[in-house]
Amino acid sequence: MADSREGTSAGSGKAARDEGPASVRIAHIAALAGVSVPTVSRVLNGRPGVSDGTRARIEELISEHGYRKTSDNRQKFVELIFRELKSMWVGEIIRGVEEVARRNRAGVIVSKFGLHDADASVDDTVGRRPLCVLSVFQLPEAERERLRAKGIPYVVFDPMDDVPDGVPYVGATNFKGGRSATRHLIALGHRHIALIGGPDHAFCLARAAGYRSALEAAGLPVDPDATVRGPLTREGGQAAARALLGRPDRPTAIVTANDMQALGVYQAAREAGLRVPQDLSVVGFDDMPVAVWADPPLTTVRQPLDEMAASATELALALGRGERVRQLGVEIATELVVRESTAAPRS
Repeated sequence: MADSREGTSAGSGKAARDEGPASVRIAHIAALAGVSVPTVSRVLNGRPGVSDGTRARIEELISEHGYRKTSDNRQKFVELIFRELKSMWVGEIIRGVEEVARRNRAGVIVSKFGLHDADASVDDTVGRRPLCVLSVFQLPEAERERLRAKGIPYVVFDPMDDVPDGVPYVGATNFKGGRSATRHLIALGHRHIALIGGPDHAFCLARAAGYRSALEAAGLPVDPDATVRGPLTREGGQAAARALLGRPDRPTAIVTANDMQALGVYQAAREAGLRVPQDLSVVGFDDMPVAVWADPPLTTVRQPLDEMAASATELALALGRGERVRQLGVEIATELVVRESTAAPRS
């Protein structure tokens, strides 16, 4: 009886007309749910007057059939969401997103979601009705469902962990990056190459797997004792390098999980009376601006954040326009940038 009561409205013809070309699809959803078009319209627009059970059934059908309103009140802007805004990457990502958005005559809003909803939440984003969302961290399942139910597409930028099937994302070729860094050191003649890894994030594991792959391909042993894991910070790299350099069979080269760890290796090497690269070669990952300022300038694997941001924005806008895309998951190629922190080992 609740469905019948909620579906009764003298303005049903107006509701159908308001939806324009999408009214047939709304009627299809309404028929499947056993309710009227205005009831579906109220759910789509987040309005009251629909029972919880009916609302859940309609939202499930909307998600299942991929319905997206073509004449809704979404604003033409991309919402770019960060977990924190202190990273040196933030400015580069924002520039890449703004450039593509401007070409598409769309605006950009930057938001920060706190770890415990201290700053903002997906409810605020839904209320703003953006054309699409670009998230620089992996949204929890509940938040993804909330966006999906409201017809707001989203793309995950540079995901730290494995992305569930069907979730659009843009990342980098982390495995190939770790492999190219290690191959570079092998080509210079290094045979005792250590790795400072990071936490159990997918991108750290992929970089470490690339390191192991390069050693195995060169016929070199993969020594578990030559791998030390630590935080992705300068202090983390310094502590890990102290452990490696304090061994009798210390490595002649170290591959790190990111550039900040590499700068920590520099400090540990100086403490041990070693010179980079004469006594120890070091390779970072990311190619942050600090890599050029280091002394000596750091050899590192460049993660093309500008290209990644542009690609992610193009994908998000295409989904926002309701276009079919050929590929939901995109990985942009990394590139080894050779500077002055690597050299042949001393004979």
